[in-house]
Amino acid sequence: MKRDSQKDEIEKLRREVENLQRLARPEIPAADLDRLRGEVTQLRHEFFEHLGPWQRTLLARHAQRPYMMDYVRLLFEDFHELHGDRAYGDDAAMIAGFAKYKGRPVVLVGQQKGRDTKQRVALNFGQAKPEGYRKALRVMQLAGKFGRPIFTFIDTPGAYPGIDAEERGQAEAIARNLREMARIPVPIVVTITGEGGSGGALAIAIGDRVNMLANSVYSVISPEGCASILWRDPSKAETAAEALKITANDLNELGIIDEIIPEPEGGAHLDHEAAAALLDRVLDRSLRDLLVLKPLELLERRYMKFRRMGLFFETTRG
Repeated sequence: MKRDSQKDEIEKLRREVENLQRLARPEIPAADLDRLRGEVTQLRHEFFEHLGPWQRTLLARHAQRPYMMDYVRLLFEDFHELHGDRAYGDDAAMIAGFAKYKGRPVVLVGQQKGRDTKQRVALNFGQAKPEGYRKALRVMQLAGKFGRPIFTFIDTPGAYPGIDAEERGQAEAIARNLREMARIPVPIVVTITGEGGSGGALAIAIGDRVNMLANSVYSVISPEGCASILWRDPSKAETAAEALKITANDLNELGIIDEIIPEPEGGAHLDHEAAAALLDRVLDRSLRDLLVLKPLELLERRYMKFRRMGLFFETTRG
């Protein structure tokens, strides 16, 4: 692809400049090396600033991208995970528990993917089953009961579509979460950190602030799934990604999300600590803004926030 070849060319230039710097030959003035290094840096910045939807989708799925538990380790203290939905069992793909954020008791909920094949299978590739969503709701309702703000972290290709999940009420579990999250009387800050896939993401995304990392995606369907339905050809995923408007920039313009969280240049997978620091600023500010609101005002604003989505106007000629 064109953008892949551009990236390769930029990396080739960067390596050539590094080689010249190591040689440090006297006939190569230091000013020229600095100029070349600056040009390569600018090219890299422009390349990553103007990534297309498909390229951002690939970054959102990067195996080394920080997952929920990475952010928990870097930003929160005293995390205690809770297990089980009190109806069927536990779901490792959905993490939920209590923690402290800057000394304040909070509740954390989110999907967790695995780094290697063994972890991915154990965590079901971040695809939660009904018991996962019921566990998440159980813990969030505890947050409402004890007045603890909620942070949710979304990174899933979607809810698990298997027969066993359907038999145990996957659609009902998701629908119940949508209804109940709308009336939990504490601040809810949602962050899409990687993939935000369909109802599997939305089931923990009904919040007062919905933020996205710059290279994350949020959509009703994956580009491959869309291409398979529209053109019966998954290879047209890049075209589908363009049409779906799944990037943070697109969704910010459409009013679906509230803020885009910048990432370290090249993507969050290159520097987990820097990515967490950038996220921390937004989480802290979002929580401070919400804590001043009374519960009834919070719920009314949340309700109106989602009611406004999807509005459009028609005009007639003449």
